[in-house]
Amino acid sequence: MPNITQNINQLLQQIGQIAETCGRRGDEIQLLAVSKTCSAEAIREAWGAGLRRFGENYLQEALDKMAGLTDLDIEWHFIGPIQSNKTRAIAEHFAWVHSVDREKIARRLSDQRPGHLPPLNICLQVNIDNEPSKSGVPPEQVAELALRVAALPGLRLRGLMAIPEPATTAEKQRLPFFRLRQLLATLRGLAPELAELDTLSMGMSGDLAAAIAEGATLVRVGTAIFGARDRHL
Repeated sequence: MPNITQNINQLLQQIGQIAETCGRRGDEIQLLAVSKTCSAEAIREAWGAGLRRFGENYLQEALDKMAGLTDLDIEWHFIGPIQSNKTRAIAEHFAWVHSVDREKIARRLSDQRPGHLPPLNICLQVNIDNEPSKSGVPPEQVAELALRVAALPGLRLRGLMAIPEPATTAEKQRLPFFRLRQLLATLRGLAPELAELDTLSMGMSGDLAAAIAEGATLVRVGTAIFGARDRHL
């Protein structure tokens, strides 16, 4: 069984060291614990070690965990593909959504966000490598979608997310993250309503250093915290 607390302490130290090497501060980078397929007990242990942000890919699994963890102050992030029939529950239960790539989904999330909750924080998922089989808006269509999403009253557009295809060298890992950073910079200069975009959700267990070097503000890590699973994050 993985020692979750020890893993978290080592990971936070690693993030701080990488940031320092890149001339950044460790507190510029938020750690999102990807807890898909993990038990509520594992999340509880990670929370006890100081983590407050948890990312889930599968809605029903996430809702079941939420029901058993209501005593904890958790900021829940939805990071998986979004089907139209799932938007209401996502809008009602999550603080962040990282995987918006269509205006239809964004509008549903906005319309279904309960009025007593703050606007839902949104990242647009970008298919930064233009992979045919991967979700995400193509880079050349990001600006148009960003302007439309920023205008929706139930949402707060925060930035961009990407999951690049695996690369074997640090240089190849950094390239798509560099492109995503440049894309965010372009959006900030495009219109006043985009000027304060502040989030680059990029980097996982295997490419953490490359993402931080290219300006990641939020890294999504599962394996390095909870141990190996069927699919690595």
